[in-house]
Amino acid sequence: MTALTNPAPISIEDYLAGEALGPVKHEYLGGQVHAMAGASNQHNAISLNCLANLHAQLRGKPCQPFNSDTKLKVTLTDHVRFYYPDATVVCQPNPPSDHFQEHPVVIVEVLSDSTRRVDLSEKRDAYSTIPSLKVLIFAESEARSVLVYRRRAQGGFDREHYAAADAVIGLPEIGASLALADLYAGAVFAPPAGQT
Repeated sequence: MTALTNPAPISIEDYLAGEALGPVKHEYLGGQVHAMAGASNQHNAISLNCLANLHAQLRGKPCQPFNSDTKLKVTLTDHVRFYYPDATVVCQPNPPSDHFQEHPVVIVEVLSDSTRRVDLSEKRDAYSTIPSLKVLIFAESEARSVLVYRRRAQGGFDREHYAAADAVIGLPEIGASLALADLYAGAVFAPPAGQT
């Protein structure tokens, strides 16, 4: 992600208007706009697998999944951010005329070498401030490995790790589950270093 050269802060209204018209997606961090880099085919396939599985399970239920074209508004104490998660599940959606969601219950980010540092630090910290968020999922794109941060009733998040081929991530918060076999269907992984 690269910052635009204009250092003057951009208003939320101007940002949203630009995103509605422009062909390139940008994330918004307190007045600064950053263009998003393209993702690999495998990254996009994993994102689509996730979304397809959640969509099939949630059809006709109160919660609804959204894809990576849906902005997520994060209101921090001193500024507002807009991100484009790979998948989001919302049970209290914004009005249809809005161009973003604000109340996710589940957020999914597919990690790649170019996004891992920002996803696991900046975005994780920002997402964890969202009161409605119950589950934050980080799925690796180059290995069968998923980190799940699940909100505890008493506050904070528990960290879970899933890597077994037959592992299933339970999502009782939305009445669904996500099997790693489905999430990584069609994925091709390089052999571990030292193996051929």
